[in-house]
Amino acid sequence: MAKSRGENGPRAPAAEGSLSGTRESLTPGSDAAAADELSSLGSDSEANGFAERRIDKFGFIVGSQGAEGALEEIPLEVLRQRESKWLDMLNNWDKWMAKKHKKIRLRCQKGIPPSLRGRAWQYLSGGKVKLQQNPGKFDELDMSPGDPKWLDVIERDLHRQFPFHEMFVSRGGHGQQDLFRVLKAYTLYRPEEGYCQAQAPIAAVLLMHMPAEQAFWCLVQICEKYLPGYYSEKLEAIQLDGEILFSLLQKVSPVAHKHLSRQKIDPLLYMTEWFMCAFARTLPWSSVLRVWDMFFCEGVKIIFRVGLVLLKHALGSPEKLKACQGQYETIEQLRSLSPKIMQEAFLVQEVVELPVTERQIEREHLIQLRRWQETRGELQCCSLPRLHGAKAILEAEPGPRPTLQPSPSIRLPPDAPLPGSKGKPKTPKQSQKEKEQWEQAKASGQLDKLPTPSQAKGAAAAGDACPPQDVLPRDAAHQDPALQDSASQDPAHHRSQDSVHHCSQESLTSQESEDTYL
Repeated sequence: MAKSRGENGPRAPAAEGSLSGTRESLTPGSDAAAADELSSLGSDSEANGFAERRIDKFGFIVGSQGAEGALEEIPLEVLRQRESKWLDMLNNWDKWMAKKHKKIRLRCQKGIPPSLRGRAWQYLSGGKVKLQQNPGKFDELDMSPGDPKWLDVIERDLHRQFPFHEMFVSRGGHGQQDLFRVLKAYTLYRPEEGYCQAQAPIAAVLLMHMPAEQAFWCLVQICEKYLPGYYSEKLEAIQLDGEILFSLLQKVSPVAHKHLSRQKIDPLLYMTEWFMCAFARTLPWSSVLRVWDMFFCEGVKIIFRVGLVLLKHALGSPEKLKACQGQYETIEQLRSLSPKIMQEAFLVQEVVELPVTERQIEREHLIQLRRWQETRGELQCCSLPRLHGAKAILEAEPGPRPTLQPSPSIRLPPDAPLPGSKGKPKTPKQSQKEKEQWEQAKASGQLDKLPTPSQAKGAAAAGDACPPQDVLPRDAAHQDPALQDSASQDPAHHRSQDSVHHCSQESLTSQESEDTYL
């Protein structure tokens, strides 16, 4: 099969069937030399800033295939409100998952705030729990030498993953190094599966949003829970899902289904890379992120829905089929999808409204599995059943989920009400007493003598769950910067913040590394 041209950026169309052959690598096609030439963009001189270039908000070089055009910006105030809501959910994750999962799903459909996307993906996928259940496992795998046959193949694939993204533009840069570490670790973690080329773009997208260790465990969850069997040796799972997609298409778009049947086009020719890479090398980047937000929450049905929407709008009317008289023209139509149907707002709305459920997918799976067994025998890949989204993963593998607490540096004076606080109002006597203490400390110049973190250990020993009302929403920092100077003087609130700091059980390697991905 020809090599995918999608290597050069997420907008590039999928190369049909590009991953349905060998697992180790794709056979170089006519544009292999062009891809290698384009990868020279990551030379040391350019990586060190000698070549001037502009980067879009997603990290792609402006003017490249991966860069986005004009985007509809979310108002800052709306973004801050969403961040505050997501922080509240992440701080009380088990409660939200148990009682308000529908609300989480709706907020994932609206889009996860960019500053919290990496954390949210870890919580939704269960990667955070896997990391805590396996402390030090990634470091152990990272230090192991690895199987040479996989290492050579992985190394050859590194420069092909989003070469126009600032993280992967440089050969041997930190992005490519982390990608190599994650993929090598997976071959050691699942030696029976080894490495499949479609895992590389999946891991690369994760690395754009989180450190290597967290990306590794999210990759494990995708391969084992969301898309089990997709990356196994015979690629049987993806072939089954191709038949499921084609059967569902008959109900969603009979016109497209009839045309593909008449042309005898195998589903593997157009859906392999779509599904195995979760559309990371097919859609515009803003659409990729929105699809992944829903995918982590709701599972593989989102991938099916996206594929059905694309097929419906590309081949679902007689007018569009006029240009698709044969197999070649039909494949080209699916390779060069209209930007309109891939546009973020349009695509997400269509996906949300498409009535394809987990029950339908599982029913069709049983039908196609029975047909497979009748014609080809038993499956050679014995993967675990897939789980449809975050709730199914949580129910199947319950585990301790520590609360995710931010560490705010903004502290309010005693008489300043907390935004959104529903606590009892302070009495005038209490307020006056605290104000006098405030003024005395200010006059004596002892404002800096606030309690040390060790004085908050008693509060930290009480447990992981810290009162959310003690945490100032992030958006307050943007609404009133003047609060930062005055609020930092409050000893009582500082003690509360120290407690918050000790309660936080974030498993990122360091606070500094976590901030890198905000």
